[in-house]
Amino acid sequence: MRPRPSDILVAALLSTSPLYGQSGGGGEPEVGGAAFLLLSVGARAAGLGQAAVADAGTGESAFWNPAGLALITEHEFAVHHSSTFASENTAVSAHFAANGVGVFGASAYLVDFGSQELVPGPGVPIGRISPKNIELLGSFATTVAENLLFGINYKLVQFRQDCSGDCRRIPSVVGTTHGVDMGMQYAIGSMRELRLGVAVRHAGFRLQLENEGQSDPLPTRVQVGAIYTLTLPARPGSLESLDARILVDLDDAWGQYNSPDARVGLELGYGDLVRIRSGYAFLNSESSGPSVGFGLRLGRVAVDFARAFFDSSSFDEPLHISLRAIL
Repeated sequence: MRPRPSDILVAALLSTSPLYGQSGGGGEPEVGGAAFLLLSVGARAAGLGQAAVADAGTGESAFWNPAGLALITEHEFAVHHSSTFASENTAVSAHFAANGVGVFGASAYLVDFGSQELVPGPGVPIGRISPKNIELLGSFATTVAENLLFGINYKLVQFRQDCSGDCRRIPSVVGTTHGVDMGMQYAIGSMRELRLGVAVRHAGFRLQLENEGQSDPLPTRVQVGAIYTLTLPARPGSLESLDARILVDLDDAWGQYNSPDARVGLELGYGDLVRIRSGYAFLNSESSGPSVGFGLRLGRVAVDFARAFFDSSSFDEPLHISLRAIL
């Protein structure tokens, strides 16, 4: 029996996606379609232990809670890249602030597993396969009432297994589906120091690769979280103020809610100039563990770095870098 294309994806993502390790009634891991959607996107969120559902103000929110896009005040273009043991992941996004209307955006996300030679036995390779995942996002976010934000993504999700050479055993396969993300955020306090967030992510149609028997549901998640910001008065002669942010998230698979993943993050900042981040992801998978990050903004250009550390996995930990340009 030739392998299902999704088996390649499962093997590659087994240690990086929180989806694996969620147990069903029989105690075995539940495997949904398009598991790459659960990988962390953006160095800012990665440095905070992926606690990002209540975060706002940058294009990264498109991948965590689209409501946070509503606080983007200027046009933004960003590139996010991460390297894992299995893949090279790149996201490109552009968001445009329309005063009095909201924020519109578009993003493209590629998870590339590289190429693998097809060698049926002793001898020379007969072909090559190149599995990859693609996500295309269209986003809109706006302020619907005082301190209340709403955002939505439409997404096209695709799994591709391209084959060249002798592909009789493992032919090229393309599976495409559609989904949405929806979220809200609400700010509390005279300085809006407490922000609450809730999002439903990756809700949509099943991903069908070859036939109905090989279709998988999207990994739909429900996520809630909060951020508390403490701002210290600026010193005389200082151009920026010091602040500290504490972030907490909980999320679980849609309809389960019995073993949620938890994430916490801490960020210290000197205005927008320098941001130091740390976090911990308490996940039901081998990708559970701490993370650290650093951000620097000079004028209209910002760069962020993050590194995650796995508690129990022998695989190389992912490194994240993001570059943002304020237009």
